[in-house]
Amino acid sequence: MELESLGTYLKTHRGRVTPADVGLRTYGTARRVPGLRREELAQLAGVSVGYYTRLEQDQAGTASQQVLDALARVLRLDPAETVHLHNLARRPAVPRLVRPRPEKPHPRVLALLASLAESSPAVVLGRRGDVLAWNRAGHALVAEHVDFDAPGDPARRPSVPRMFFLDPLARDLYRNWDELARTHVAYLRLTAGRYPTDARLAELIGELAMRSGDFAALWSRGEVADCTVGAMRLRHPTVGDADVDYQVWLQPDSPDHRLEVYTPRNESSADALRLLSGQIAAGQAVAGQSAAGQNAAGQATAGQDVVGQSAAG
Repeated sequence: MELESLGTYLKTHRGRVTPADVGLRTYGTARRVPGLRREELAQLAGVSVGYYTRLEQDQAGTASQQVLDALARVLRLDPAETVHLHNLARRPAVPRLVRPRPEKPHPRVLALLASLAESSPAVVLGRRGDVLAWNRAGHALVAEHVDFDAPGDPARRPSVPRMFFLDPLARDLYRNWDELARTHVAYLRLTAGRYPTDARLAELIGELAMRSGDFAALWSRGEVADCTVGAMRLRHPTVGDADVDYQVWLQPDSPDHRLEVYTPRNESSADALRLLSGQIAAGQAVAGQSAAGQNAAGQATAGQDVVGQSAAG
């Protein structure tokens, strides 16, 4: 899939700003473009029409921070969109894609995850939305149909974007899927601007665009957003409806990684999470009893073998 360029991004957002948005009078004249004309945007940003035209054609080289900030102001970009604009401006014209090594969660992040135990569902996410680790409550809340141990193997790690758009079970989990899907795609675009040479990220975006019409439609909108807090309205197959807030905690030691923690939005949702935690505890108790029984059986068998050998001697 072709990577987004600065020129493409500028054209997309220029078409979304009307003359009225920036206080221009059109005097009722017919306009061939839905948004601002190039010359209007150039004048408002304080650059020449020729220079701005070259920017849209990706032929102007590196734009200065002052020019980019002026364009962001006229285009009414929010902070995340402005960051993306600057990222695209720094991107090489033809980025050389490289394949990064598999990501590893920092030990301090894992220690924090362990300290949460099962009281708060939590997931550690990598740069591309891969699940690097989760506690049992986090696993049971968002992906109980996936092998709990899968994050430990880079080849089997669950990908949140892939689950979200390609896994019907995951899609059925969210009652506000449309809202969350839009956020996922907008954040993935922000990430792609930050890491334009990441081959794995480019492959992920290309795969989703080819296999999911919903993803392709959302990607074509060109939206950019950070993903820090929000609400998930779940239709959980085990504990029923539950509304939770997600909060993303960035990791200073691993800036690409995020710890996502889920908290209930109301009392009924808190009851659902308590029920989920109780089921996890019961399952672990059963597993512990089974392991103890197998161990005892093994010891008994070993003892019988020893007696048999002694008698034979």
